[in-house]
Amino acid sequence: MTFADINSPDQLKLAKDGDKAAFDRIISANLGLVRSIAAHFTGRGTEYEDLVQIGSIGLIKALRRFDLNAGTCFSTYAVPMVTGEIKKHLRDDGAIKISRNVKRDAANVARKRQDFLKEHGREPTVTELASLAGIDAESVVTACEASAPMLSFSAPAGETTLENLVGNDNISEICEKISLRQAISRLNETERAIVVQRYYLGRSQKETGERLGLTQVTVSRREKSIIEKLRSSLL
Repeated sequence: MTFADINSPDQLKLAKDGDKAAFDRIISANLGLVRSIAAHFTGRGTEYEDLVQIGSIGLIKALRRFDLNAGTCFSTYAVPMVTGEIKKHLRDDGAIKISRNVKRDAANVARKRQDFLKEHGREPTVTELASLAGIDAESVVTACEASAPMLSFSAPAGETTLENLVGNDNISEICEKISLRQAISRLNETERAIVVQRYYLGRSQKETGERLGLTQVTVSRREKSIIEKLRSSLL
């Protein structure tokens, strides 16, 4: 059986209906996903293999709760569950710390952002913030991750929400500062503008196009590409 066969709707239904062999096959086939996610959280006080075991609990929960009619693939659905299980452990274990240097950068970036907003009336790009704050772009992203509030994808936005497109269980975990801001920071300026218009300001594709000088068809096409990029980043 290929990976796609193991994760097919038929096999998922068997697993959810109590077929232990199908259940075990799906869990085993998706352990690579768990290991990939766990690798992002090494060096925070918990051994890698322990993180894999903890993430596997999230994978099992995801399979048990997966809605076959949700319109999303199982691996996309499982990501926030696995990530959430690991982050919950790290929070409960008190292992996530913010260094003094990162706190200092975060305060500096916040000041420069406010100054830029007052002067230009728009949000600065990561590159602009880096130049203003005198640090590199990666440090800007890290500072934003450490200081910014959690961003929610569950609020109504246009015709849909990013929650429905990326995966809808425990979505607050997938939207947490690290994974979300890193994913968005990899988008180009036009793509970020589309995200802001569509999913932060709740504007329709037509309204977004009018504000950005794009056709509705172009916005629709670019939006699909953006969603795939975010999915790939979050996987």
